[in-house]
Amino acid sequence: MGPLTPLFAVLPRFRTLARALSGLVVGLALMPSARAEPQAAGPTRSVSYVARKPAPNTQVQKTAADRGVNPCLTPDPGFGVYGKWEGGIAMGQFIAPVHGGITPRGDFDLMVHFHGHEPIRKEWVQAMDGAVLVGIDLGTGSGAYEDAFQAPDAFPRLIDSVERAMAKKTGKASAHVRHLGLSAWSAGYGAVQHILTQKYAKDRVDTVVLLDGLHCGYTGNAINGLPIAMFTEFAKRAASGETLMFVSHSSIIPPGYASTTETADYLVHEVGGRLRDVRGAGPMGMELITRYSKGNFHVRGFSGNDKMDHCAQIGEYRDVLRVHVRPRWNSPRGRGE
Repeated sequence: MGPLTPLFAVLPRFRTLARALSGLVVGLALMPSARAEPQAAGPTRSVSYVARKPAPNTQVQKTAADRGVNPCLTPDPGFGVYGKWEGGIAMGQFIAPVHGGITPRGDFDLMVHFHGHEPIRKEWVQAMDGAVLVGIDLGTGSGAYEDAFQAPDAFPRLIDSVERAMAKKTGKASAHVRHLGLSAWSAGYGAVQHILTQKYAKDRVDTVVLLDGLHCGYTGNAINGLPIAMFTEFAKRAASGETLMFVSHSSIIPPGYASTTETADYLVHEVGGRLRDVRGAGPMGMELITRYSKGNFHVRGFSGNDKMDHCAQIGEYRDVLRVHVRPRWNSPRGRGE
């Protein structure tokens, strides 16, 4: 199966997204090309639940004026207690508190985010004041993210490099990651998909956050659950209270592969639950339409099917950090200048 066309390329309303993000190249995640699909260890079903596509009443749009903000070009709040982006790590760049953010014995907490590091940074600094954030941008489709982390040593090398960078920055030779999280928007899920199949990540990753970015194919009219089995496994661990997982979705319908609505619905089904219809306001003018929680597994669904609805999913990140990640990690606090 060849790579599918990005959703923004086939929906005319999405063509100005790159300009709206001021140079940030984005796109909805592509299905993997004819490379081997990542697979989770252990038995799994390759054909499973037939999820519902987003309903007609979810296919709505709002203007920036309606929202009170353009989700694709949000105001910059600065860096808070954090310093500017720094390099010197195996991939991407990182921000850490100017001072502190690490325990006397060298423990610090780390979130590695894939796709859209600058919009994510704007939300991060308004919710967090201690944990380190790594931002990685590799392209418009999930394939680039998958390729970067197929090698089993790629992710461990990245974490080792962050620990070395923090040791240098803080003067603590023993600097090491305590809590480790992965977050992704849009196509960035491709990196998480491969990382979660590896023993290093299974042993160490505590938190996964997916913002409008989990896709897979169909087998007939059923979801093909095999390529996303690693997410199902992590969702079950979160539902049992072992880990934390948060998934959000818009109501965008992509051409020929499963939407983020359907994959979120699938994960809920696989942990033995059912989405609950609700009505409520979300960040950046989003309208909440479904939700589910079991243990530490949380799903939030929103209406809307255009580029601003996709961008607005990043606005959910701040609440996820405040409500779920920050209390769970209780990171050592940092200070600015």
